[in-house]
Amino acid sequence: MVKNILLACVLTAAGGYLLGSILFGVLISKVMYNDDVRNHGSGNAGMTNVLRTYGKLPAVITTIGDVGKSVVAVKLGQFIFDSLLSGTGADFQPLLQPICGAYLAAIFCMLGHSKPVFFGLRGGKGVLVGAGAALATEPIACLVLLVIFLVEVAITHIVSLGSIIIAALYPVLTLCYWLWKGTDAASLVFITVCCVLMGAYVIWLHRSNIQ
Repeated sequence: MVKNILLACVLTAAGGYLLGSILFGVLISKVMYNDDVRNHGSGNAGMTNVLRTYGKLPAVITTIGDVGKSVVAVKLGQFIFDSLLSGTGADFQPLLQPICGAYLAAIFCMLGHSKPVFFGLRGGKGVLVGAGAALATEPIACLVLLVIFLVEVAITHIVSLGSIIIAALYPVLTLCYWLWKGTDAASLVFITVCCVLMGAYVIWLHRSNIQ
């Protein structure tokens, strides 16, 4: 079982990282404008910089791509965990539930997005990747975070502040969600640790905004 868990973690991490390394902001800027969005504005490859540099349509395409790759990574991670950790007996209970693979994939998808192997390790801040992961794993919490984000941006017009707030709230809402679902203790700890790491990483990537 331990061997299978390690294999599942390695495959999930690799898949998540490689998918995260596909930067739609850079691809869109190169295809549509023969340019690199990272040469403008904040220097990031995320949706906000695409919007400020090229406008709404490229930003929408970037959003769909970055959220979509996160959803694919999450589903792939869940499938890997389910395939490698599921038993055959009716009474078999895996140490970690398949949903744990989704959160592990989300972490590495976010890492790939910020440090993409295909684009010189210069990426974005991972907010949309986190949003895609939340949408695929816990749509109720995702909706709550979206409302909070939209209200904050409507009031302050500071996107980075909204990103930091929802990154801080994400682990709390996730913990509440899976407690409500009655998840076993081991999986709950695994999921919570993953979400804390994701939230902390997003906040750390916004450290220049905080300063």
